[in-house]
Amino acid sequence: MKFIGIIPARYASSRFPGKPLAMIGDRTMIERVYRQASKELDEVVVATDDRRIFDAVTAFGGKVVMTSESHRSGTDRCREAYANVGSGADVVINIQGDEPFIAPEQIAALKACFSDESVEIATLARRFDPSKGFEALFDPNLVKVIMDDDSNAVYFSRAIIPYVRNHPWQEWLDNAVFHTHVGLYAYRAATLDKITRLPQSSLELSESLEQLRWLQNGYRIRVAITDRPTIGIDTPDDLKAAIEYLKTLDSKDA
Repeated sequence: MKFIGIIPARYASSRFPGKPLAMIGDRTMIERVYRQASKELDEVVVATDDRRIFDAVTAFGGKVVMTSESHRSGTDRCREAYANVGSGADVVINIQGDEPFIAPEQIAALKACFSDESVEIATLARRFDPSKGFEALFDPNLVKVIMDDDSNAVYFSRAIIPYVRNHPWQEWLDNAVFHTHVGLYAYRAATLDKITRLPQSSLELSESLEQLRWLQNGYRIRVAITDRPTIGIDTPDDLKAAIEYLKTLDSKDA
């Protein structure tokens, strides 16, 4: 089975314009994502709508393709990029362009899901660390997920799921296991084409989570569990934290 990693990268961002080109140490963010993904994947492509990002990727020797400015999501951009590069890959892995320390083993966990021929879409989740406290779990930017006994997603929500009945909220972390979503997706190529043609669903519009469109239309999403932390960069303050984190890594990992 052949896999391709596609990294959607936009220049425009309301909270952090030019984010993919932000420097983390001696490399841009997009270069760090690309190099981490390339440790696990033989084919990696950046999909962008901005010539500055295109030129930056070309400069470090990466593969990049221009895509439309009108895409609503990274998934839509991945579909166009997959078609434009003419890849014959069976599975497309959508790698977040703001995760400069994505671990190769996390990508490997997604790949492993497709050893089951019934899997059409896969993603990652992490067990929530109770030491972070209830306020961290309550954060609506931290998407929660619940799975069935076959590791397929039942639902994703910005609210806390499951609701722990018969316990005050102060005791929830002691009486239930919570999982948070890691926004890394993989799709069989034919499935990617189908899901990007679906209209937005009512649940997606309510929670602003595109994966709910797929669930609401009957697609199953296999969930692999990772215990590796990720550092997503949404703001300049997040960038400062990433730069500090880089200093803690061994030179071979940086």
